[in-house]
Amino acid sequence: MQFASRTERIDPFYVMEMAKTAQALAREAAHTRREMIFLNVGEPDFTAPPQVAEAAERAIRDGRTQYTNALGLETLREALSRWYGERFRLDVPARRIVITAGASAALHLACLALINAGDEILMSDPGYPCNRHFVAAAEGVPVLIPTTADERYQLSSSKVRAAWSARTRGVLLASPSNPTGTSIAPDELRAIHDVVRTRGGLTLIDEIYLGLSYDETFGHTALALGDDIISINSFSKYFNMTGWRLGWMVVPEPMVPVVERLAQNLFICASSVAQHAALACFEPQSIAIYEKRRAEFKTRRDFFIPALNELGLTVPVMPDGAFYAWADCTQAARKLGVQGSWEFVLELMRRTHVAATPGRDFGNAETAHFIRFSTASSMAQLQEAVARLRRELA
Repeated sequence: MQFASRTERIDPFYVMEMAKTAQALAREAAHTRREMIFLNVGEPDFTAPPQVAEAAERAIRDGRTQYTNALGLETLREALSRWYGERFRLDVPARRIVITAGASAALHLACLALINAGDEILMSDPGYPCNRHFVAAAEGVPVLIPTTADERYQLSSSKVRAAWSARTRGVLLASPSNPTGTSIAPDELRAIHDVVRTRGGLTLIDEIYLGLSYDETFGHTALALGDDIISINSFSKYFNMTGWRLGWMVVPEPMVPVVERLAQNLFICASSVAQHAALACFEPQSIAIYEKRRAEFKTRRDFFIPALNELGLTVPVMPDGAFYAWADCTQAARKLGVQGSWEFVLELMRRTHVAATPGRDFGNAETAHFIRFSTASSMAQLQEAVARLRRELA
């Protein structure tokens, strides 16, 4: 068969490729005392709270399972609008909120609505691989800009200014970021947007981990910078609804009918059951559960990152959000007699039955020397993982 040339610009998602290897090793160890500990996939171990599950059951029982408006349930858009007001003291009108089939659909719609063939989008390196592939799928050109620990692995206004060309359409940011868990400092974010705005470009920002922010300095939405920000968000991370495939985007008002037209044709709507269930996310009892879980994620971070540093898996920047550890494995790889993060992760899985993700997915800026751990697993699993790593690396 002959396939479209655009498919050649989409690399494999190595997180999932490595997960296959981890699963195979897990089957071998299934009945041993050293079962696989999966710290490779960024998925909360928490699931939707009881109120959310019960709301889904009610929706099914009551027959509220038919198509919704392509923009989403009006009641859900209004609930999100109130959430922005209560959490961020920000007025985000419901009419600018679009409910989508996960953050992935939101990014897909945004890229299709805004990017023409050949348009360049500036992005940080390292960064989440699928974001650049959404740009490529829309016939755009992702331009990966190397970043450093001193920059919190985020773009700076000076680098955006230097990289801007006649072909540049805008920037795609992520704050907090996957794989580093770091956010853009508010003043720097404003400066980046000023550079983009003065050049008539667009600022797209992935904020799916914003609810899981642990530092008051960074826990603010970019939407405060103006109505021209396009923010992508999700019910997967803070709201613990990964497999429900529900997200949203906040867009400038003139963009709403364009996104609606695309969504009508490409997706019809997000899952109606998931939308009805998500209304319960904003009940006081649910928010209390989410905040307790956010505190637990921070506790896990505060245990795991120092433990990695002690073992020579150095995390150059303490993550201020999300649930990841971006660790330099150069020293640890030498101890195991291997080179590079790909070989190191494979050797680590074989020796310790602890699964992590090599840096290959996340760009080219020294990523061959880094691995990503997810700290979204239970404290008991993280403690056991550290004990196993210590036996091999201490």
